[in-house]
Amino acid sequence: MSTLKNSLTFKRGLSLKNRIVMAPMTTKMSFYDGVITKDEREYYGLRSGEVGAVITGAANVQANGKGWEGELGVYDDRFIPGLAKLAATIKQNGTKAILQIFHGGRMTNSEILRNTQPIAPSAVPAERENAETPREMPSEEVFLLIENFKKATIRAIKAGFDGVELHGANTYLIQQFFSPHSNRRTDEWGGSLEKRYHFIDLLVDAVTEAVDNSGVKDFIVGYRFSPEEYETPGIRFEDTLYLVDHLADKPLDYLHISLNDCSRVSVSEEYQEKPMIQYVHEKIKGRVPLIGVGDVRSKADAEEVLQYAEMVAIGRSILIDPHWPSKVLNNQEELLRTKISQYDREELLLGNGVWEFLEGMMPERLIEEK
Repeated sequence: MSTLKNSLTFKRGLSLKNRIVMAPMTTKMSFYDGVITKDEREYYGLRSGEVGAVITGAANVQANGKGWEGELGVYDDRFIPGLAKLAATIKQNGTKAILQIFHGGRMTNSEILRNTQPIAPSAVPAERENAETPREMPSEEVFLLIENFKKATIRAIKAGFDGVELHGANTYLIQQFFSPHSNRRTDEWGGSLEKRYHFIDLLVDAVTEAVDNSGVKDFIVGYRFSPEEYETPGIRFEDTLYLVDHLADKPLDYLHISLNDCSRVSVSEEYQEKPMIQYVHEKIKGRVPLIGVGDVRSKADAEEVLQYAEMVAIGRSILIDPHWPSKVLNNQEELLRTKISQYDREELLLGNGVWEFLEGMMPERLIEEK
């Protein structure tokens, strides 16, 4: 089993000083046009320096990929100066900066896109309230999207980041190609499981080749995925094991499972003897490092994750206590802040988007004001 203090070196040469990673979380702190703000840089800066790496919240690779207001943009060269400031802010005291890149697909709306219809693999709306029917992407537009992921990666390199993470989780566009719910195509991009994987296969190859051909050193590429969907039809855990098995043979530096509870068990009856993260780790068989995540609050929680992963991502705990890593690594858990109130928001640099996230996901850790 790995320990939190151990360093980790990826196949492309980048090394992390410890196994703790700040999980990617939506901030909604960028300007309306996707430019980074001073407040957002300070929010990340407060949580950098102690962790091995910070993975940013999602940055959209196309203008029509914007999923929410206040989202970071990486779809044009004009974002590079601001992204360079963000990368420099994160990279203090040896922390590595990883930019998560994505496209929202059908998980947005025409208001956010300024009267533009959302796009997706197929014209099938998401199963959520007020979901709009997206426009099905023609094949040439799919290839253009792959090219724009490559361009976004090159911008991340120019901005001084240490890596990118392909956001193939949480029902956004990359996942939408793999899902039989959002992908009803019968061409090269859909139909069978193998064809639904085709987009991911080409995307990973394109991005990793762009990195390897750029001449940059020690720049990594990761891939985040969600293990299953609840829609019918939808991604089942067996599908994800197929995905993981194929991704583990790709030139990726790590995989990153998206879970709200690291001990979560699959809804599929044939995979309920062990937590999903354990099945995933066994399927990988050491071919690529795995980041585990899911309501980690203590050192014991983190060490439990590291039984089935090489790194552990910390989300809400590092929002509540930015010095969670050093306190845990130095065996000072008695000093951890575990609850916060509205009065702590200014000190912790928690904007409205982050606060809404905390309120929705972990209300028991917020102190009510009397």
